Amino acid sequence: MRIFVTGASGWIGSAVVPELINNGHQVLGLARSDASAHTVAAMGAEVLRGDLNDTDVLRAGALGSDGVIHLAFVTPSMSEAATRTDAEAIETFAAALAGSGKPLVISGATLVTPGRPATEHDELVAAGPVAARIANMRAALAAAETGVRTSLVMLPRSVHCEGERHGFVPQLIATARAKGVCGYIGDGTSRWPAVHVKDAATLYRLAVEQAPAGSVLNAVGDSGVPVREIAEAIGRHLDLPAHSLPAEEFSGMLVRLLSTDMPASSTITQQLLGWKPTHPGLIEDIEQGHYFR
Repeated sequence: MRIFVTGASGWIGSAVVPELINNGHQVLGLARSDASAHTVAAMGAEVLRGDLNDTDVLRAGALGSDGVIHLAFVTPSMSEAATRTDAEAIETFAAALAGSGKPLVISGATLVTPGRPATEHDELVAAGPVAARIANMRAALAAAETGVRTSLVMLPRSVHCEGERHGFVPQLIATARAKGVCGYIGDGTSRWPAVHVKDAATLYRLAVEQAPAGSVLNAVGDSGVPVREIAEAIGRHLDLPAHSLPAEEFSGMLVRLLSTDMPASSTITQQLLGWKPTHPGLIEDIEQGHYFR
């Protein structure tokens, strides 16, 4: 298959593109800069110059391919402009692929379901601060009714591996170094789901190859890692203590992420596609030391 990948040079895209190529697919990667174009070409993919705001380029990429994996997003990703751009990109892909039966794989985030792990069958409710992004996911799934083989890959809070520089684990490390303590909120029992980026890449490939139309797939390796254990693992490498801190000691999204219990299951995904996470879990990955070099 010839797969059009947006965000091909990004953190997850840089794992997805080699996964596709190593399994016999051709890749057309969207690149909005010379640096991104160089990265995409170095991985063995064809380059399509443009960005998410250029719907003509997006349409051409989709029409010239056998399927689309949409990974790119505008930063900050939760802004009104970003979610509007994402909605227009999804609409463009869905219209270009309508009636073809070709796959359209969209990225989302695992849900929060109080009292239990989130599953692939939980309703996508467009409410709260993520309402606009949830609405975009629902619009993507609705394209299945127009003959597009759409699926959602729901990513957990940590997509980890050597080379990660901008995710939540690096943010926790930077905060610990600045404060001299590896902190968590409350008793630290709130849990994060996590996945190794190479396992996530395998799931994206399986989704574009075989996921049924309308599928929701949870890219979860660790169902729930207590944030206290994450802090303690970081502390072992920084030689810093780990203990509870007031919420105001943290900034941005970290406050919500550290204080909300958000485990998630991938049992349904594994049964549906035969996907099996095989790479190190989050704590094992932190213990390897590459985050601290």
